Amino acid sequence: MSDVEYLFKLRLVVARVGEMDLAQWWNTNGQLGSLGASVLRRGFPRTHRFAQARSVFAVAAHRCSELYQPSAAVTLWDLPASIEDDLEQRWEDWIDDAAGWETFFKELDECSANLEQELTRLDLVTSSQVEEVGKLRRSAEQRAVLIPGEFAGSDHDLAMLALAFSRGETANPAVPYQLWTGEQ
Repeated sequence: MSDVEYLFKLRLVVARVGEMDLAQWWNTNGQLGSLGASVLRRGFPRTHRFAQARSVFAVAAHRCSELYQPSAAVTLWDLPASIEDDLEQRWEDWIDDAAGWETFFKELDECSANLEQELTRLDLVTSSQVEEVGKLRRSAEQRAVLIPGEFAGSDHDLAMLALAFSRGETANPAVPYQLWTGEQ
């Protein structure tokens, strides 16, 4: 079973890199960076970072579903209900420990448009995972990247779903997906 804190960090980095001021994959502009923090801090002094995350996650998920919505498969933004439920249950704990998350959120301010580099810099992926994703190809219509094997909910599966976004290009994302039969 996956580590939901790890999933949250992966989503944060992919969401930040995909913003308009970096890779231009979805229509948020620096919302997970210092600009978004300065705007939301006024209304949400303790929880602004999580408000930033929630909004960019929603925009990224919507954009990805517009581009490619595979059947019998999962994406980083559309995981099995059990994982999404675990993530949602932990959300309140993380908000209660907002100060403990501040360092990681500040790391997002330093992100470049190079997702592979950022996931590596933040120690979220291994060199073997980078090598594995480097062999993956975009679909014929250039909108998706199939991750081999069946989704089992492992941290490796999650890393691959995040890292394979790096197969996209600036302003032209490719949605990574992995087949899933609905059983774990």
